[in-house]
Amino acid sequence: MPEVDLVFPRAWIEFQDPTDAEQVFRCDLTWLTSSWTCIFGNGCPGIYAEAPDAGCCTLGAHFSDKDDENRVAEWVDRLDDATWQRRPEALNKRGAVKRSGWVETDDEGDRKTRVSGGACIFHNAPGFPGGYGCALHALALNEDVHFVATKPDVCWQLPLRRTFRNVERPDDTTYLEISIGEYDRRGWGPGGHDLDWYCSGNTEAHVGLEPVYVSSATELITMMGQAAYDVLAARCEAHLRSRSALALHPASPPSHG
Repeated sequence: MPEVDLVFPRAWIEFQDPTDAEQVFRCDLTWLTSSWTCIFGNGCPGIYAEAPDAGCCTLGAHFSDKDDENRVAEWVDRLDDATWQRRPEALNKRGAVKRSGWVETDDEGDRKTRVSGGACIFHNAPGFPGGYGCALHALALNEDVHFVATKPDVCWQLPLRRTFRNVERPDDTTYLEISIGEYDRRGWGPGGHDLDWYCSGNTEAHVGLEPVYVSSATELITMMGQAAYDVLAARCEAHLRSRSALALHPASPPSHG
């Protein structure tokens, strides 16, 4: 099935953050109640045709800030040669992992995971004895923690997208609007339209047994807080029960929910 059109009717909900009166969440119910699920290693052809095994890991991951980078660094130190295929490339002469071995700076001066062999340096190729896919994701499984702890923010959030906007009301009061929605190919910038394949709008990836707000609950709680997530979950449940024609993501099967 082809990728659905990027422009279609969506249902949004807005509500005040239960823990902060100066914040308002704006959430895409159409996306959050869809049946999308990650199909990496299970039919994902990758965002570039020449790198089908790399999924969306071909470009490396930009860090959201220094705290994000430092958090990931603590987990990188726990990886070894058995779990991280390209670890030898990140070692200094004394055999210790150096930050510059797995972090690089892009043309705009932003820091990101280094690309090696056509993919993020943490990407283990098929056939690697330690397991195929992200070494940091595998580490989370081995350490019995959720991957929101081990992976860069952009990696565990994708294809959820969180954006911030300061809004001024007619009475000159302001609030911070936090939007939670679909990270479709436009989220990658102008180059997103050049991707050979992308999952969020493809029916091939809308095969989840649970809606996104359930399957990605840990990610959403990390992004919103538990109290706000509880409000969102209740609204999503009501939204699914409504079965409005505008409630459904066009890439999800009509029977979902």
